[in-house]
Amino acid sequence: MPSPSLSLESLHAAIVDAHSALRPAVAVTPLSYSARLSAKTGCEVYLKCEHLQHTGSFKFRGASNKLRLLPDEQRRRGVITASSGNHGQGLALAGRMLGVPVTVYTTTTASAYKLQAMHDLGAEVISLDLDPLSVEVQAARYASEQGKPFVSPYNDWDIVAGQGTLGMELHAQAPALDAVFVAVGGGGMIAGIGAALRTLAPDVEVIGCWPANAPTLQRSLEAGQVIEVDEAPTLSDGTAGGVESDSITFPLCQQLVSRTVLVSEAQIKAAMREVASCERWIIEGAAAVAVAGMRQLAHAYQGKRVAVVLCGRNILLDKFLEAIA
Repeated sequence: MPSPSLSLESLHAAIVDAHSALRPAVAVTPLSYSARLSAKTGCEVYLKCEHLQHTGSFKFRGASNKLRLLPDEQRRRGVITASSGNHGQGLALAGRMLGVPVTVYTTTTASAYKLQAMHDLGAEVISLDLDPLSVEVQAARYASEQGKPFVSPYNDWDIVAGQGTLGMELHAQAPALDAVFVAVGGGGMIAGIGAALRTLAPDVEVIGCWPANAPTLQRSLEAGQVIEVDEAPTLSDGTAGGVESDSITFPLCQQLVSRTVLVSEAQIKAAMREVASCERWIIEGAAAVAVAGMRQLAHAYQGKRVAVVLCGRNILLDKFLEAIA
């Protein structure tokens, strides 16, 4: 749930606490220099390898932080969430490690690979024939009726603080960054990274990247308020869906996001292919959005040091192969 205090100072303090408390359960992922992407773009490109995080996504950070901070009574009761896959997987693994029962509500269109992964990690998975934001609303209602905590994928102070540990690592691994490119859905990851870097390295530009087919939060930032946007299907299923009207990430992103960029489905596919070709890594659509955003804005960062967050790898192999064909 939203925190009564939304100051950047208090959020940074929560991130610092999470950064130490979550080890060693949450891995410190590598920041890998890409010689080939650097040569192609004219930037000094570093890839933050969150696709190598446990469950194959950054979401394990926030989920772990949320569950560690729950009172014992709420842990025993279990938690409910809504997720297209990565948040659900992260919460399922964190729940298994801490003995917390996890129920995940999801859409009927969610990735079969991600649904199976949540189930294999011990979560109860329930699909609803609704859009992603409606699934969130319904899951929160079920949680209230059952007296269980609802763990939002992004609209939660503890979740954002957990994702912010990424920013702490980025600063430690590359203290002289000029910019960091981050794919955005609900805004939890970019808000956490931005809050960490605003204190540690305030001159770093935090650049939000969206698929042009699913730009709800980006359009909301332009409008100055959370709005509904008709979204089209996208390879970046991890960033698709609406944003809750009271989301704490909206005012945080207003303060912390330096610049925004939209990328096409063709650019997402090209980025997936390029990372596979240059680095021999499988990444999912959301991670490719950040790579595509960096490629599109590379002209503005010639000779500068930039980081791109590869936020996940959870994609069906056939879908990946089709995308890069």
